[in-house]
Amino acid sequence: MMCVVSICVFVLILFGLVFHLRRLRAEVNRLLQEKQVMVGFVHDVGEVFAGAEDVDTDLLLNRILFYALRIVRASAGAIYLFETEGGVLRARAVAGMFPPLAGSGRGMVVDAVGGGAKRLREAVLSERIKEGEGLVGEAALGRSVLVEDPERDPRIPRYSGDLLKVHTALAAPMRFHDRVIGVIVVVNRADGNVFTRSDQTLLESIAEQASVSVHFSQLREVIEQKRRIDHDLSLARRIQKSLLPAETPRIAGLELAAFNEPALEVGGDYYDFIDVEEGLLGLVVADVSGKGVSGAIIMALCRSVLRSHARHLSDPGEVLREVNRFVCRDIAEDMFISLVYAVVDTETYRVQVARAGHEKPLWYRASDGDVRVVESQGIAIGIADSRTFEEHLQRTEVQLEPGDVLVLYTDGIVEAMDRDGAEWGIQRLVETIRQSAAGGAEAVAQAVRERLQRFTAGAAKYDDITLLVLSRPV
Repeated sequence: MMCVVSICVFVLILFGLVFHLRRLRAEVNRLLQEKQVMVGFVHDVGEVFAGAEDVDTDLLLNRILFYALRIVRASAGAIYLFETEGGVLRARAVAGMFPPLAGSGRGMVVDAVGGGAKRLREAVLSERIKEGEGLVGEAALGRSVLVEDPERDPRIPRYSGDLLKVHTALAAPMRFHDRVIGVIVVVNRADGNVFTRSDQTLLESIAEQASVSVHFSQLREVIEQKRRIDHDLSLARRIQKSLLPAETPRIAGLELAAFNEPALEVGGDYYDFIDVEEGLLGLVVADVSGKGVSGAIIMALCRSVLRSHARHLSDPGEVLREVNRFVCRDIAEDMFISLVYAVVDTETYRVQVARAGHEKPLWYRASDGDVRVVESQGIAIGIADSRTFEEHLQRTEVQLEPGDVLVLYTDGIVEAMDRDGAEWGIQRLVETIRQSAAGGAEAVAQAVRERLQRFTAGAAKYDDITLLVLSRPV
């Protein structure tokens, strides 16, 4: 009897050992599979960078998300990254029937094969989640989050449809050094079970591995964006430079001087000299609101239209009307051109001036040493229709006497700032003109330039600086 009992006990122990060995083998196989997936993950992410000058961050994020879902056996997920302004996260990669975690999808009817899946993805991608807000925002503070009972968790929005219902969720921060750059979120295990602490550890590991690649991918994006901006600025600068006069006209009985200094390598300002007809010279100073290539193109358009009409119209007001009529059709709503156009009679020294929303010219009178503002009305080009523009346009005249100086300039002159943020101002410009006018146009231009450079030394230049000076020597 004892022998039979012993045999039975031995058999039970043997069965127990076999069962335990099978469980261990299954666990080993699972760990080996996870290891293979992790190795594939590292290899696949590395492939995105291998030999590539331009890294597609979205492709990288989608690969990371693909492996994250496989490793933790989740049915859906998303990767959120901080926007450049900071404090706000936006989804950059989405997989599966992932619900909007900020609740923007409430009331949405979703089916797995129709257009609802596309609308769901768009809803997730359009959401902006603040740091500390909900599941994603909490993970962005630096700690992973495991949600085992979403029904009682206020961080999980409630959806009526089964496809959007969250049964379990995981969120892990993506850190580069001590800075969180994003969050990986997965929901609903494919086998119907709840995510475990082991799953949480795995997702943390994936997030940690992925964060380095994502950081350098974003860095490359920034570098590429800067390269494109630099190219844009360089092209705009070349366009602007080609539009400026190659030389200053030499006219008996008059002296002309001008300079242009663009800010940040590109300008919205330009000046020009136009041969209107025998005995008439056109002077232009303009400021285009747009910067970069777009501003340079509008500048070129304005210059071409103005030159074409100035050839057969001696009235500066009529020229500006035509420029506004043509430019209004092509200029963007958020762009405009301020411009002052003067026509000089080189025999009588009479100057006709029309102004379109630009700084008012300054007139130094040698007879009394006073600097006056040349008053005339006018609104900027590209803002109003032809009728409104004409109603507000006013032409005025200036008679230059020996020793007189006329100064046209852009707002960059008077709004230039020193290191403390103080503006150079109209009064300093007036005083500089008064003190240097006796030397003629060249002396005034040089004095303004030098004093302005001393005033703004060490400060950033945020606007272009353009000055055109006309004088009648004694």
